[in-house]
Parts: sequence; C-alpha cells; structure tokens
Amino acid sequence: MITRIKAAFIIGYADGDHCILPDAELVHEDGTIVFVGRDYPGVVDIDVDAGQAIVSPGFIDLNALADIDHALFDSWPDPDRRLGLVWSESYLRNHGAVFTREQARFRREFALSQLVRNGITTLMPIASESYHEWCEDYEDLADTAAAVEALGLRAYLGPSYRTAVPYTDGKRVMLHEDERRGLDGLDQAVRFAQDYEGRAQGLIRTALLPARIETQTEQTLRLTRQAADELKVPVRLHAAQGLFEVETVIARTGRRPLPYLADLGFLAERTYIPHAWTIPGHPHMPAAAGTGDDLALLAGSGTSVLLCPIPMAHYGGMLDNYDSYRERGVRIVLGTDSAPPNMIRAMDLAMGMTKTLTGDRTSAQAADLFRSATLDPAESLDRSDLGRLAPGAQADYFILDLTRSHIGPHADPIRTLIMNTDGRDITRVAVAGRTIVDKGEIVTVDTSDYRERAQDFLDHYIASLTASDYAQRPIHELLPPSFPLR
Repeated sequence: MITRIKAAFIIGYADGDHCILPDAELVHEDGTIVFVGRDYPGVVDIDVDAGQAIVSPGFIDLNALADIDHALFDSWPDPDRRLGLVWSESYLRNHGAVFTREQARFRREFALSQLVRNGITTLMPIASESYHEWCEDYEDLADTAAAVEALGLRAYLGPSYRTAVPYTDGKRVMLHEDERRGLDGLDQAVRFAQDYEGRAQGLIRTALLPARIETQTEQTLRLTRQAADELKVPVRLHAAQGLFEVETVIARTGRRPLPYLADLGFLAERTYIPHAWTIPGHPHMPAAAGTGDDLALLAGSGTSVLLCPIPMAHYGGMLDNYDSYRERGVRIVLGTDSAPPNMIRAMDLAMGMTKTLTGDRTSAQAADLFRSATLDPAESLDRSDLGRLAPGAQADYFILDLTRSHIGPHADPIRTLIMNTDGRDITRVAVAGRTIVDKGEIVTVDTSDYRERAQDFLDHYIASLTASDYAQRPIHELLPPSFPLR
C-alpha cells in the first residue's frame, strides 16, 4: 500500500540534517518511506492532502510517562507535607500494592494513548514506584507490551527495579535497603529483555531501566552494566537529579553520582541519565559536593542526558544550561516525563528557561531543540531509520494543522511549531506507516471511556496517600485545595 501525504511543509532530511520542503510530499510504502520531495512520479493507493500543515518525523521520548501523573499533588506542598508523601515506617513494614493488575494495566493504556496523541512515536517508559509493593515487575511490563502492540506504538521497554525505598520517621528521609529484591528485579528485567526483544514485528525493543541511583547498590549497578552489554540493550538510570541523592551517594561512596558511575564503567553509549543537573558549578550545588568536570565524563563516554523541561519547571530545577552541555559535546535528548506528555511544550519550556538563565535570546535555538526530540535520540539509539523523513527510514510521522485560530499566522515552521502550537494541534500520527491517530482521535483501540477511568485512577491514587502518611492525615489536610471549598 503506497500512501502520499501532501502539505505546506514537509520536514525532510538531507546532507545529515533536517531540511524544510515547502509544498512537498511524503510517500511511504507500508512502513517504509520511499520518497520525500515534489511531484512523485509513481501511482499511489492513498492520497492525503493535509493543506496548511506541517508533516514532521515523530518525536522520540526516552523518558515518557507511562502513568497518570503525580505532579498535580506532589510538585507544590511545603516540606512537612512532602514528607507525608513518603512511605512512613509503619507503612513500609505492612502494605501491599495500591492498585489491582487491571487498574495498573489501564493506567499504562491511558498514558500510551496520551503519548501518541502528542506525536510521540517512539518511547521509553517511566512510571511511579510509590504505589507498588516494591517496584515494577515482569508482569507489569508484559501488560505494557500488550498495550503498546495493540495501540501500534514503537517502544523500548523493561521493568524498573531498585534495592532500596525511601521512607520517613516524620523528620527526615531515609532508605530501607533490601538488595535481594533489587537483584530479583534485575533478573526479571533480563528475562523480559530476552523474551520481548523484537516483538510486534520489531516495534517492541527492550532496555534495562534501574530506578534512581540512590536506590541501587554497587552490585546492581555493575550487574546492570554487564547485562546491558551482553544483551546489547540501552540503559537508563536517574542520577544527578537532586541534592538528597548527591548527599546520599557522597556519604556512601565518597564521590558525586556521575564520577562514581564513571569509576564503575557505567557511563557509555546508549546510556541515558535523566535530569543530570547537580554538577559542580550549578548555582544550587553546595560547595561540599566538591569540584570537577562532570560534563567531560558524560561527553567522553558518549552518555546522553535526558532533559525533561516540564517536570523540571514544576519541581524547580534546570540544567545550567542546555547550550553549555551541548557545547561541551554532551548529547541532550528531550523527554516529557509529565502529563500531558506534550513534547512541543517541552521544547518551548526548554527554550524559555534557557534564555532566562543565559540572558541571551540566541540561546536554545529552535533547530537544536527539534533535533533533541528527533535526530539526537535516534542517533543515541543507533537508529538511523528513526527521527527523520527520508527514503529508507521508518514511516513514523505526524501532521500538525496550522489553520487553527489560536495559532495565528505562521512564519518558519519549526519556530512556529515550538512557539505557537501545541500537541493538541496534531491531527494524524503514523508509526511504521500505520495510522494510529486520525482527525485527532485514536483509531487503533477504543478510548471512549479513558477519561472517566483515568479520573477514577487519580482519585484512588490520591485517597491512598493517607495510609502511607506518617501522620495519617486526611487528604483535605495533607493536600489542601488551592482555595477553600465552600
């Protein structure tokens, strides 16, 4: 089946980079692009005239929230209430999973549907751990894989695992360690990779996704690196993302997180460090953390930094800064890690926050940000068939409608996309040539009851927090509304 898409702007690819083709065509035969340009000479089976629209390569989100977001209730509380969102000692000793398997499966299905609506065609999931008995497992990711296949997305999947969980006595946060459970989680992750690599006609790939560095032991980190190298799969580890983490890792190892990982041989190609802002020289880093060149460790090893501007804005952090990392040779790839998972908003926030930090309006150029959501993550995965619209590449793309009244007049399509549009302006999404979103609606699975079920999930999630709060406060005290309810 040969499909041709005509549009005012096709974001093509030539001479190793994106290019803009006005009034052009994208043609794909089944899942492979065969032509990008003007006046395709062949016969087509399906002809789509998108009119005043942008046809773009699908976004690649390697820190994609495959969950229903917790930022609505944990990105604003004062310190005492923040401690109330950490497991209490009594809850640590006696609790189970908050959600049934069916409920947990649904939250994946809903989140995946939100990702593809926002033009994300390749993803690597991230989810909360706090409502599990301990962490993710093989079963959870098997359900995720089934949801990915039903929807038709492209994904790098694996269960998260950890050897320690945070808990509180109401005064401070501590870590309860159980290395046996972390090693079991790693074993499940390896088994999942062995069982699922290449499923769904190659749309499902696998990865090792250990949880945050402070919840790992040196053994799990070393074994993760070894297993990833043997399996030839990517690795993602949250590190250098908070001051509690930095203090914990220094107390445990005598080194900051990134030098510690470098000494273990953990940093490498196809390895991702989300956030990675707590490095020497950042204005929020304490002097006690020491000095050194952490960026050189990242750049020299080929490790990629995952920048997620939406949660960084919500929680009050940011790289210092996007341009300075790239100038040092560090590959930056963008992630959403939020709901809604709006990659366009993420690019706009990255632009705005970087300009604010640098005071330089030439910083965080639109072209660089767009590369960070397309070409750069594709390169980091060693996937020359993703992140671009070119003959031989996968037919992963979206169409964004420029005629909507809130967008206004357009100029350069990339700057217009980032500064004036939104994920909700995406009308069509295809993965491997298969249309998943058409006229703004998902067509591969039934999502008619998703909004109501998602609200029930979040309500249940919030209600469960009283049980884990050290003070057992009712929700109206633990998480008071912005204004009094009358």
